[in-house]
Amino acid sequence: MIAVTVKLFAIYQETLGQDHLSLTLPEGSTVLDLLDRLLADYPDLAPWRSVTRFGINLEFVPPDTPLRSGDEIVFIPPVSGG
Repeated sequence: MIAVTVKLFAIYQETLGQDHLSLTLPEGSTVLDLLDRLLADYPDLAPWRSVTRFGINLEFVPPDTPLRSGDEIVFIPPVSGG
């Protein structure tokens, strides 16, 4: 198992009511596996699945990027504002 921290922004933060999560996942999990786990627990976030970008340790990454223990992952949905 690996332990990761997920930083939450915008709709993710609003829906979960917190700004981060600490999770354990099976070895070999990807960013997309992590997102799918979150969506299973919070199905209201499903509309954001296809438009969310991802980062690991302050770098944008594709969804098939493998996770390592200690990674900090961010989910970045589109936001608007001025």
